[in-house]
Amino acid sequence: MEFDHGAGRVRVNMTDRAALLAEVSARLGAGRGFALATLNLDHLVKLPRDGAFRDAYAAQDLVTADGNPVVWLARLAGREMALLPGSDLITPLAELAAAQGVPVALIGGTEASLKAAAGALEARVPGLRVAARIAPPMGFDPEGAAADAALDALAASGARLVFVALGAPKQERLAARGRARHSEIGFVSIGAGLDFIAGTQRRAPRLVRRLALEWLWRAASDPARLAGRYARCALILPGHAIRAWRMR
Repeated sequence: MEFDHGAGRVRVNMTDRAALLAEVSARLGAGRGFALATLNLDHLVKLPRDGAFRDAYAAQDLVTADGNPVVWLARLAGREMALLPGSDLITPLAELAAAQGVPVALIGGTEASLKAAAGALEARVPGLRVAARIAPPMGFDPEGAAADAALDALAASGARLVFVALGAPKQERLAARGRARHSEIGFVSIGAGLDFIAGTQRRAPRLVRRLALEWLWRAASDPARLAGRYARCALILPGHAIRAWRMR
């Protein structure tokens, strides 16, 4: 399904978990890279305002629905779509990598959080090898010389699946650049996923997520940063709902 954000369209092309895992497994097995983004309302707010973000999204091979509103909009349009947030994809994708002997890498956060996340992942997924951990400095430019050096270091480590935890739009821009520079590597944008695994951030309890209230949990935990973001998301939702209804 395609979502019109006012300056173009973005298509969610991975609508169920089994299809996504099969596609990633095939690409890992064949040594073909990819960039994977997870679409949410915050991205739909940012895309019309940020040309570099739009270009990065256009370069993503795989796009899933991250956030219940995206899933609800799809259903309103008469399409079925599974909720596949980046945080929930880390373990199954790591399991695929381990099964195929593919080393992984982590980029984003701090040295301490990456070390904790790597340890937790390797304990959770037997046979997984984290070949590299990179914590970019403040002010990191995903299209700058430091980004190219980081991407080259990831490739040199032997990693062929990279979890990118820089937040939008930096992570999608870096994934797109990495996809073009090292076509054998898969890049997965996961937001705060590594912090959840490392234990440096607490994710909403499972019941809260099942009730589709994770956004409220997050807003309450960091209102200064997130209240404005969710307000902007709420403002665009009616327009998307009208467009989805017209697609039925």
